[in-house]
Amino acid sequence: MAVALSEGMVHLIERLEPEGNVNAKLKRLLERELIRRLNRYQLTDRNLSQKYGMSFAEFRKNEVVKQRGYSFEVESDYWDWEMALDGIDTVREMLAELREQ
Repeated sequence: MAVALSEGMVHLIERLEPEGNVNAKLKRLLERELIRRLNRYQLTDRNLSQKYGMSFAEFRKNEVVKQRGYSFEVESDYWDWEMALDGIDTVREMLAELREQ
């Protein structure tokens, strides 16, 4: 599949990644962005694990949201944590796919 890039976009890519052809440059940029996202999701997982002293699986199994009276903070943490774990899986899949190319 061929994709056309504007001259401005090519110029920005050149500034960010001076070495290699456009495909190699875009691959490196995508990989860095995926790693950045993975780090952010892993940080959320780590912080919430420390906050509650357990893994998300334990948090869910122990019904911590219910135990803490369905407070906004705990429910919000639940959804943030679930999203982070889903994000970790998704980004790892995307990195594997990118690295196969």
